[in-house]
Amino acid sequence: MTETNCELLHGVLPVLHTPFTESFAIDVPTLEREIDWAFQTGADGVVCAMVSETLRLGYHGRKELATRVCQAAQGRGFVVISVGAESSAEARDFAQHAELLGASAVMAIPPVATSLSSATTTEYFASIARSISIPLVVQDASNYVGASIDLRVYLKLLAEFSEQRIFFKPEASPLGPNLSKLRDATDGKARIFEGSGGINLVDCYRRGIVGTMPGTDLLDGIVALWRALQAGDEERIYQLSLLISALVYVQIQGGLDGFLSIEKYLLKKRGLFSNTLQMQPCGWQPDAETIAEVDRLFVRLMELL
Repeated sequence: MTETNCELLHGVLPVLHTPFTESFAIDVPTLEREIDWAFQTGADGVVCAMVSETLRLGYHGRKELATRVCQAAQGRGFVVISVGAESSAEARDFAQHAELLGASAVMAIPPVATSLSSATTTEYFASIARSISIPLVVQDASNYVGASIDLRVYLKLLAEFSEQRIFFKPEASPLGPNLSKLRDATDGKARIFEGSGGINLVDCYRRGIVGTMPGTDLLDGIVALWRALQAGDEERIYQLSLLISALVYVQIQGGLDGFLSIEKYLLKKRGLFSNTLQMQPCGWQPDAETIAEVDRLFVRLMELL
């Protein structure tokens, strides 16, 4: 294992967007450029997850993306691969593949097509964790897809696998109070990541998170905000947070596709992506007035940075 793999997952870990060619193959040179930019900007690692369009890539596409990302990261930081699937067997397959590639950790959401009991949800995550030796991040993505995860699931997983093997990314609303419940129920042992795109980062940082998993589009702003939080620079914290939150609020109105479309727009605006192609079908696209507001806010954030 590399030195990074031996460390406990932490810090700013942006979720990568998957760039596509006109034929919807993974655009590998653009993906490599995105990863290079992430590490140059100060990321502690990179993540493949929901806004990587994981659920739309298919079995082979997901494995190709994981392979390309692990190869491109080249030991520069953590790599987290999303492995959640509709069957436990397929989730284990993705997890074992990620471990073989040298990933630092895997992350999983519960199945989205089936309503599961707490006991069945616990066993789903436990079966993934038992199949690998690297950590598992348990993700509640119920603000976008699926159902929320009961607190008892978190506690049972932590009791079986310890805080070095099971991390948490709770995203069910209300995020802050739910995070504090998990923290308090585990006597502060739970290692928790914020995943709101940055809109709840300040509140969650004060509640004891160990890291954040934002989109890549605003990474320079998130890195600056994370450093301001670590330094206790209250003026800088709110200068950055208010602009980032305003941008994320525009994105979040369209749900997962809102994040996808606007974040890819901003990556193209930065010159990192050559297009804004999304795997189809998509349920939301911004209109011209939405884009105009994104542009205004983005200019202000860049001026502040």
